[in-house]
Amino acid sequence: MMTLCMDTSQKYLVLALIKDNEVIASKETICFKQQSETIFPELITLCEEANCSPQYIDQLVVTKGPGSYTGVRIAMTIAKVFCAMKNVPCFTLGSLQLIAGKRDCFAMLDARSHRAYLGQYRDGKCIGNLGVYTIEEIKEIVAGHDVVGDTSLLGMEDSYPNLAAAFLELKDEWEKVENIHCLVPEYLKSQEEYLVK
Repeated sequence: MMTLCMDTSQKYLVLALIKDNEVIASKETICFKQQSETIFPELITLCEEANCSPQYIDQLVVTKGPGSYTGVRIAMTIAKVFCAMKNVPCFTLGSLQLIAGKRDCFAMLDARSHRAYLGQYRDGKCIGNLGVYTIEEIKEIVAGHDVVGDTSLLGMEDSYPNLAAAFLELKDEWEKVENIHCLVPEYLKSQEEYLVK
């Protein structure tokens, strides 16, 4: 079973090929606001490194958001076209869920305008606080807890795990998309809010 995993929801472009229960090739590239230009060359390189033709991909996993309004849609659009044409299944994971992995922690992503997406996770599951908060609110919420993701917003170094490995680690949490044509991003804020710089 060959699985292609994609995350374009944040500053990292994350691609992984999983064969059965092993990551056989992966890419994690910082390309903020350049995912659409970068993803296809990186997908070609990924398949070449794994000696895998796209025709042998049996299923896809994509992050559904929250994250960049345009970014979330890039991997999702590719998944929709690929899965519809090949009639293969698609699964989703939350973007914050991917960053948290199986840790007991808060995960955060920059939402611009001095705000961030935040969620609290334990063993791969969201256990609360999923939403958009100001940075000051987040400082109070996460006080005394482990935090991963865009933690530079809190005055620390950003803290990201091996995101390609996290796709595999969270395999039990993949949610099957029953109708690929109905797959939509999870934004957590309105479209108008995304237009605020």
